[in-house]
Amino acid sequence: MKKLLHTPEGVRDIINVQCGRKHALQNRILKIFHQYGYHDIQTPMFEYFDVFRKEIGTVPSRDLYKLFDKEGNTLALRPDITPSVARAAATLFADEELSIRLCYTGNTFINHSSYQGRLREVTQMGVELIGDDAVEADAEMLALVIESLLSVGLKEFQLSVGNVDFFLSLIADANLDEDARERVTSLINNRNYFGVEDYLDKIRVKRSSREAFASLNGLVGGLEVLKEAKEVALSSSGVMAVKRLEKIYDVLKLYGMEQYITFDLSMTGGTYGYYTGIIFRGYTFGTGDAIVKGGRYDRLLEKFGKESPSIGFAIVVDELMNAMNRQKLRSFYARKNTMILYEDGKTGEAVSLAKDLRNKGKNVELLKKDKKRILEEYMEYGKRYYAGSLIYIRENGEITMINLVNGEHKIINGEVV
Repeated sequence: MKKLLHTPEGVRDIINVQCGRKHALQNRILKIFHQYGYHDIQTPMFEYFDVFRKEIGTVPSRDLYKLFDKEGNTLALRPDITPSVARAAATLFADEELSIRLCYTGNTFINHSSYQGRLREVTQMGVELIGDDAVEADAEMLALVIESLLSVGLKEFQLSVGNVDFFLSLIADANLDEDARERVTSLINNRNYFGVEDYLDKIRVKRSSREAFASLNGLVGGLEVLKEAKEVALSSSGVMAVKRLEKIYDVLKLYGMEQYITFDLSMTGGTYGYYTGIIFRGYTFGTGDAIVKGGRYDRLLEKFGKESPSIGFAIVVDELMNAMNRQKLRSFYARKNTMILYEDGKTGEAVSLAKDLRNKGKNVELLKKDKKRILEEYMEYGKRYYAGSLIYIRENGEITMINLVNGEHKIINGEVV
């Protein structure tokens, strides 16, 4: 049998410091989630296929990894964690009438068949606020995203914020059927406004609707964009959608984070069909994809038997790390092992010293010295794996501490600190 020496396309191994940095980043973000009062939840890596079916509004079926259980049921690796949390919340908190705050960390799987080089397995960290339809809940989501990104050292980023209800109001006014709606949504997602205008003209959509869709390209910017959007709106529902964004902005100013917000009234929800109100994406330079995806999904839980307004977001950890690396942001991973190298006959002393250091919170790696290898080989090994110091216990009982950063040697007696 041929040896498999590499991973399948779209997945990868993460080792040593890179893996440590990822865990450190996740821990910082999770701390912020907890500070906002969110509680941990862990959902299965795979679910029944129906949890991610088209009616739920997640990714297309062709992009799912599917498998079967012994009973012949179709299962799917989760492409998105929000439907899983919605399913769990509707079941485990069926009788809860007040709000529920949940947060998670997990991997998602999407078979991007048309995207060469794109990761098919990524780590997401997110929160879901269930049972709260208030403007304040929307603002809290945006504030939590911003504070999470700031906590890991990201400084130059922006949240694009829209409202799906505004876009849907234009769809309704134009009286578009499902096929036309999908076509227009696809064109707008690709910023092809000439294509939108041409298509709407071909299917004889009224002039006011064509002009409204054409104006979406310019409805991107600061607070002044919302005033323009109200003039573009063709129905009361469109106006109400814009007014909601104004109210969210007023609450966000209380957090002092409004400078990170850009409004974009052309946002449609993309492939996530469960969004019903505010929608947002986080962007920074160094990556072409969004590092944050979120929005309100007031009708998702009812698919699983519980009527409850909800809102949430997910941070795509891998995209965030790629962006931070390209921006050359200083790493906050500072773990450094202590290596204890001991010669033959000194196992007892080495184990005792290791236990003492571990009890003091140190990370300790024990190595018995091979007589055929010299000390310098172990020093280079320690540097390769980011050890901070090496304690060398010789056969004669002499103990030397070596600083692997500057190469300083020091013979020590008594307690090792």
